[in-house]
Formats: sequence, structure tokens, C-alpha cells
Amino acid sequence: MSADLGYILRKTRLEKKMSLDELQEVTKIRKRYLEAIEEGNYKVLPGSFYVRAFIKSYAEALGLDPTEVLSMYQSTNPTPVVEKPAVEAIRPNRSSVHNTEKLSRWASSLMFVCFILLIFGIVYYYTYKNYKGTPADETPSQTSTSRITDSTNPNSSPGTSVNATGANNPSPIVSATPTPAPTPTPPAVQVKFTTADKGVDNYAVTGAPKLSIQMTITGPCWIRIDAVKGDGSKEMLRQKLYNAGDTDTFELDNSAYLNVGAASALQLNVNGTLVPVGDTPNPKRLQLNLQKS
Repeated sequence: MSADLGYILRKTRLEKKMSLDELQEVTKIRKRYLEAIEEGNYKVLPGSFYVRAFIKSYAEALGLDPTEVLSMYQSTNPTPVVEKPAVEAIRPNRSSVHNTEKLSRWASSLMFVCFILLIFGIVYYYTYKNYKGTPADETPSQTSTSRITDSTNPNSSPGTSVNATGANNPSPIVSATPTPAPTPTPPAVQVKFTTADKGVDNYAVTGAPKLSIQMTITGPCWIRIDAVKGDGSKEMLRQKLYNAGDTDTFELDNSAYLNVGAASALQLNVNGTLVPVGDTPNPKRLQLNLQKS
């Protein structure tokens, strides 16, 4: 039965056209451990805890349900394997971690500068609108009725102005220009973390009619993205092993669900907001919930 589990995993990997080297990059598990799992030879692995952890990461990288895969393993291996003290794992590349931290600091600085520029832009916009709508020195327009010089009136002196009824018009009529009302500003788009439920980070996206997702890949990374319908069901949009330098965009009318094989290799931008996925090469799952007003 252990061999049956390994056969299922190997068959799924081959159907997705992933080599063991690519799977090693995604899961950060050594290639010989992956081969041992496919062969059902769990004695090669460090211990029962790492057997379950490696099988779970293997299943997530292939887009399988890790709970079902672990249940299949548990039913065929009820007795835990004797633990070994030594654990052999792939050490993360120090230069990669340093570059990720440097990129994160650069992105934070850029966001701060953009925020300052946005504040100055808003202040300038409203100052300009108020200046154009309400001048400092308001000059009233003076209008008067037609003036007729009554040459036949003996009591009127030359140059005396009268209105159409023959009465003197001592004061002009003043007409004031109304101040236009300011144009209402639409609500700003917000992407905010809400909860972490069953290993899934949930984000609420407000102030936007659609969900705009931009992905930039900095290293080998397997990603699956699903569209979440109104009834909670999911529809797969794309499942792909990306390489460094790849980009991808999605625009959805509803929410989205992402399953990421290596979190540190993904830069996720949602409606103009940079969403922190993670700084370690571990699997990550998150859901972007579009909340329309």
C-alpha cells in the first residue's frame, strides 16, 4: 500500500510534467527523499515527523489535498518510524535571503515615498480647486437697466441718467457668481489582512469594482490560482511552474484563492497594494476576498 501511495504521487508528478529536480526546488526537500517517498521506502527519511511533513509538502506542490494524502499514508503506516537524530535538509542560499531582505526594504521605502507624494498631491488638488472656485477678491458685476436721457424734462440737467420709467437710478444691480460645490472623491482602495483560518491567510479588498492581481516571480515557484465564486466554489484559472523573471496578471469580478509553493519567490501586487506573502521558501495559501460596496 505504501508503494501505491508513492505510485499515485509519481504518476501525478509526471502528469504535471515536473521533474524531481523541479520538485526539489519547489518543496526544498532533497531529491533522494522524494525518490524514497515515491518508492515507499520511508526508512531512508529522518523520522516519522519528517515523513508526514515531506509527504504534505509533496502533495501541496502537486495541488493535491494534503489531508487525504496523509490519511492514505496513516492507514498504511500506523506504527511510527523510529526517529533518527540527524536531519538532512537543504540550507537556504544566504545570497538569496539577503537579496530578498534587500528587495523588501527597497519596496517598503518606495511605498513610503509614494505615500508622501500622494499626500502632497491631495493637498495640491484641493488647494487648486478652492482657488479656482472661490477667488480671493470677488469683484461684483455691475449691471443696470438702459439709461435714457430725457431731453424734454425741464427739471433734468444735461447728462442725468434715468431708467426706462423715467426715475433716477442711483445704485447699480449687483450679481454674485455662485461657488461650485467640490467634486466628491471616490473611496480609496484598501487591501487589509483579516484572519488566518486553517492555514489560509484571508485579505479583504475594498473600494474596487474588480480584483486586479499582478505577480512577479524572483525564483522557481509553483503557483495555482483559482477564482472563488459567490457560493464558495473554486474554478482553477492557472497552474504553472514559474521561473525567475516571469510575470503574470489576472483581473477578476469576484474573489481569488492562491496556492504558492515557495512564498519568498513571489511578489504579489493586489489593486496597487503590495501584499507580503512571506520571506521563507515554504508553501503559502491565501485568499483575496473582494468586497463590493
